[in-house]
Amino acid sequence: MRALPLIPLLLGGWLTLPAHAANSSPEAGDWLKKLAQAEQQQSYQGTFVYERNGSFSTHDIWHRVQDGKVSERLLQLDGSAQEVVRVDGHTQCVSGALVSGVSNTPESTARVLDPLKLMSWYDLGVAGKSRVADRAAVIVTLTPRDQHRYAFELHLDRETGLPLKSLMLDDKGRLLERFQFTRLDTRDAPIDDDLQAGEQCKPVTEVTARAAQPVTGWRSDWLPPGFELVDSSIGKDPQGKNTVNRLMFDDGLARFSVFVEALNGGSAADIRTQLGPTVAVSRRLTTPKGEMMVTVVGEIPIGTAERIALSMRSQDAQAQK
Repeated sequence: MRALPLIPLLLGGWLTLPAHAANSSPEAGDWLKKLAQAEQQQSYQGTFVYERNGSFSTHDIWHRVQDGKVSERLLQLDGSAQEVVRVDGHTQCVSGALVSGVSNTPESTARVLDPLKLMSWYDLGVAGKSRVADRAAVIVTLTPRDQHRYAFELHLDRETGLPLKSLMLDDKGRLLERFQFTRLDTRDAPIDDDLQAGEQCKPVTEVTARAAQPVTGWRSDWLPPGFELVDSSIGKDPQGKNTVNRLMFDDGLARFSVFVEALNGGSAADIRTQLGPTVAVSRRLTTPKGEMMVTVVGEIPIGTAERIALSMRSQDAQAQK
């Protein structure tokens, strides 16, 4: 479940727009700065809808800022029961289908955005005004400068700067993902009972230092411009049998992960699939370390993910050159 997808990404403030960002609007930068401040200063509660791949779900959210601590609870209201409770960006507990897929890894914390870097790969603009959940909004756009990332359209509340609606769009302007409030209350802050997790919300344990040891044996021969390695770790597959190397890359807004796993004589089929904005591409590669399966998962175009998968090399291959 992805809620308020851009709020954690747009932290850290917006600096004066550099001269090379001639296609970006200073007004858009001001609005994004207001959004970043709202996440850390504004308490609220409400209901939003989330759409991906033609599927809709409805969620309640409680978000409280108190004594410098940000507490948040999300509850899915239809379909399978799912709940998430977070404090200062760290996931405290989850329920439903989310239990097996969430761990309190370092990347679960909020990201600090480098605005100068972001404006090297996206043009920022103000596209007009709108009305969402009976509140006046301004429309801010983030348009990628190449084919390796998606566009965003944000409808920000004129009063608080909170995102009332966000759309993720592909290069043809087709909708990949929608988040939209239907009710937003910024006057009454959530109380303790509102933020109390339900009985089915299972605590998330911290990842141990051993499980998060850095990966040093793999690199990529090609990455989209602007993406850099921000995290790596070594763990086990869901069955606990094979070692899986994970590398995470970031351009300041978009992220994708690369998983490298030895096949050990086993068979595996190539995979190329997309669900809304999220793609998964798996390719079998022959390396000095043997037959490996490389999987790229993230919110990037599928052609970009496939090129990244085929570019992965072992450090042994580099040493042999």
